[in-house]
Amino acid sequence: MPVSLQVIYPVAEGSTFDHDYYTSTHMPLVAEHMGPHIQSTLVTKGLAGGPDVPAGYHAVATIVFADNDALGAAMGAAGPVVADIPNFTSVQPNMLIGEVIG
Repeated sequence: MPVSLQVIYPVAEGSTFDHDYYTSTHMPLVAEHMGPHIQSTLVTKGLAGGPDVPAGYHAVATIVFADNDALGAAMGAAGPVVADIPNFTSVQPNMLIGEVIG
């Protein structure tokens, strides 16, 4: 069964997030180190939390894997990816691992 890893970057007072670095440097690192185990990747840049409501998240990355074994292998290769996080944001990301049901 497919599983997903969502990496969620919340907005906090004074937080920073460099979207250009994220797309041009960080996501290629994801592809380089975790890519052989990934089925698909989607990155969403936060624009709003609703009409006239600021975004609560800088970005959400959704990465889909064929199964838990593929996720485990990707996480085992993710050291350089995790080490790169302070290069583009000041926030600690949240993660959600789940079954893909639709």
